Amino acid sequence: MSTLSLRLPDSLHQQVKALAKKDGVSINQFVSSAVAEKMTALLTEEYLLARQQQGNEQAFLESMNKVAETEPADYDKLK
Repeated sequence: MSTLSLRLPDSLHQQVKALAKKDGVSINQFVSSAVAEKMTALLTEEYLLARQQQGNEQAFLESMNKVAETEPADYDKLK
């Protein structure tokens, strides 16, 4: 595990401290979780953009044309 020295404005530090306490975790755990959440969001975006580049619109449309035209079940209809 690595140690990271982080400078935060006092107001942000106090908010982090209060939220960590409310969540029942240490400030270290709270910040680690926040960093992991941000990384997940950014990495997911990169993954989806890479997958988009592999897509083939013509193949998608051909596949969709094979799906039968049926009404959705009542529970699946938009209201």
